[in-house]
Amino acid sequence: MKNQFFLFLIPLLFASIYSTAQTATLKGVVLDENNTPIAGANISYDNSGTQSDKNGVYELTIPANQEIQVNISHISLKNLRFMIKLDENQEYELNPVLKTSVEQISEVVISGRERKTVQGITILDPETIRATPSANAGVEGLLKSLPGVSSNNELSTQYAVRGGNFDENLVYVNEIEVYRPFLIRSGQQEGLSFVNTDLVRNVDFSAGGFQSKYGDKLSSVLDITYKRPTKLGATADLSLLGASVSAGGISKSKKLAAIIGLRYRDNSLLVNSRNTEVNFKPSFADIQTYISYNVTDKFELGFLGNLALNTYDYEPLTEQVNFGTLQFVQALTVSYQGQENDKYETYFGALKGTYRPNENLTLKFIASAYQTQEQEHFDIFANYALGTVNTDIGSENVGEIEFSEGVGSQLTHARNDLDAVIVNAEHKGTYIQDQHQFDWGIKYTSEDIRDRLEEFEIIDSAGFSLRPIILDIRNDEPRTPFASPIVPFESVRAINNAKIDRISGYAQYNLRSSINDHEIWTNIGVRAHNWNISGPTVESSDSQIVFSPRAQFAIKPNWKQNMIFRLSGGWYHQPPFYRELRNQFGVVVPEVKAQQSIHAVLGHDYSFKLWKRPFVLSSEGYYKKLTDVNPYTIENVRIRYRANNNAEAFAYGLDLRLNGEFVPGTESWVSIGYLKTEENIDNRGYIPRPTDQRLKVGVLFQDYVPTIPSLKMYLNMVYQTGLPSGSPGFADPYDFADQSRLRDYRRADLGISYIVVDSDKRLSQGSFFNNFKELSLGFVIYNLFDSQNAITNTFVRDASSQQQFAVPNFLTPRVFNVRLGMKF
Repeated sequence: MKNQFFLFLIPLLFASIYSTAQTATLKGVVLDENNTPIAGANISYDNSGTQSDKNGVYELTIPANQEIQVNISHISLKNLRFMIKLDENQEYELNPVLKTSVEQISEVVISGRERKTVQGITILDPETIRATPSANAGVEGLLKSLPGVSSNNELSTQYAVRGGNFDENLVYVNEIEVYRPFLIRSGQQEGLSFVNTDLVRNVDFSAGGFQSKYGDKLSSVLDITYKRPTKLGATADLSLLGASVSAGGISKSKKLAAIIGLRYRDNSLLVNSRNTEVNFKPSFADIQTYISYNVTDKFELGFLGNLALNTYDYEPLTEQVNFGTLQFVQALTVSYQGQENDKYETYFGALKGTYRPNENLTLKFIASAYQTQEQEHFDIFANYALGTVNTDIGSENVGEIEFSEGVGSQLTHARNDLDAVIVNAEHKGTYIQDQHQFDWGIKYTSEDIRDRLEEFEIIDSAGFSLRPIILDIRNDEPRTPFASPIVPFESVRAINNAKIDRISGYAQYNLRSSINDHEIWTNIGVRAHNWNISGPTVESSDSQIVFSPRAQFAIKPNWKQNMIFRLSGGWYHQPPFYRELRNQFGVVVPEVKAQQSIHAVLGHDYSFKLWKRPFVLSSEGYYKKLTDVNPYTIENVRIRYRANNNAEAFAYGLDLRLNGEFVPGTESWVSIGYLKTEENIDNRGYIPRPTDQRLKVGVLFQDYVPTIPSLKMYLNMVYQTGLPSGSPGFADPYDFADQSRLRDYRRADLGISYIVVDSDKRLSQGSFFNNFKELSLGFVIYNLFDSQNAITNTFVRDASSQQQFAVPNFLTPRVFNVRLGMKF
């Protein structure tokens, strides 16, 4: 009956709907030369317009996807005219200054999308991010629907881009680099992403070939800009997974603006739906703020702060995992004792000063400090039985293990503690003269890490303790009992106190010009990065330095078809962060080199009309040649590096994305990505890398019912072919290279919302709901088709046959959630 309901519901919500106007919003504060707000200024285009209020604040709705001329005038001041072009649903903040001198005319066309398109940057709409259903709602949930971005773990905010791993992605908020905790090994431990979507104004994403002004990582850049409020407002979002509230406002003088957000998340709804019976007490909470103050009309000071307090208490009880084929079903049943207690506390603060001495020059100064205090403590004892499942439907014991091939027990122990402080001081500058732009920057970073790593695992099968797999001892229990004392099957003990000092900088040049009426954009630049490692527990080493030249070229031919072609690439380096310096035995290896990748990206964007509505087809082909590669294994979201730069690798692929108004007034897209990435360790031949995600298809679809436009639907679907099944951390990856891959990843999340009131829909006078600027109710179905996805394998050893079985770790099944959204 449930399946019939879904089959009926989906076609209904996919029904065609009527066309609506394509608009964007221009807003801000009108000021005079003394930076005083101007009341009664006229802001207009064609025959439409508005006036600024007593505080100088205005908001104007304009047509999207077309150039229009905006006029701003006041009876006592000179007029301001300029051309502007905004994307559909884009909100653009402009704080114009009206002068008492001559009339101002600007020939510059403000186009948010065009500037980003030539740089190979994907623009994501914050409203779409907030509405898209995802088990981990936020920017990362929407990123995973883009080509080239992959993740097979809905409990995690981590993502891999074009064959890279989770540590190869840059994240900036208001040009300030942000970080994540070190010790998290499981997606269900993560809680909240740093980025609070309630505070977001702009989201830009580059999957490769990015400019020199961005930092030293190999894969991608996520560039977030937070809002600067123009009026008082608040939002709230409540669901069974947690709650978030935000508020923002601006002072009467318009100099001080602030926005603050609080979030709480509880993953119990998702974790309790899995095939493990647990006692689960998570608590993920944070508070975040961005405050800006215009000290003068030329100098602005901003503060970004974040405090996150996360605890994770986990007590597994029992579990049964069925795997194998329909003809030969096997099962692993486990009963547990013990618990896990983790804490992650992070503190982050940054000051950013922006000084504009004239209209051509911008100088920025950024100072930030990040501290993380992390604890990972667990003692879990597991008794397991591996056997064949009774598949006789008529039997009373159907689904139960009827023949055990192996029984045993496992004790895992950890006492891991980490305290890290990262301090940055940075200067950035931009100089613009006509069509020329120069950018430069220099940054100092100090990283102080204190780390205690203590882990072991003891495995017992049929009463005999399994020995570690090392060359000079044969593991032959139970045939030949080993009379030596019991030692752990795996054991890591280390205490590290490391300090890393870094100096990095960049310089780049941008030119916008034309050749025979063909518009061209050029960017060339170079980065340099020097670092050295020291500490009482670290062997001394020489400092290292790398140079990373990069370039971009784009051309927009003067054709009837609206097309942009671009080529970008360069040498990209990733100097090792602390996790990359620590090998699988917990030892810090200061001689680890920066991984190097030569990028080449060829892109094309074609904008066209279909059904009289705008569409864009974007395509990018890329190739990466990697050297000095630091091999690693992945355990859920925990990465363990070998820390020896003993491999080389490659990655190539093709990303396609068609986005536009499949339904009038909404943005949807279909993306397809193909990737192949392999590595060659110690010249032993190429094998697939852990992120070798061959085929990816993503769909984001938005719709609403024609006769009930307040009833909206959001569908987020992803299909990915299976990743390599991996290998145990202690094993030789070549011994597992020919194993079958994990099962294909299929997931669809469906969100239905009904807008009770908004700016276009008000109820009868006197209704309580009119007190809200916007009020919406909805429900979400995660994993709509109840696909059984796996993230990794647990390798279980049968001592009697000396055989290891790869038992899949399954993710969440179908889960229902409800949401209540409010704006004030």
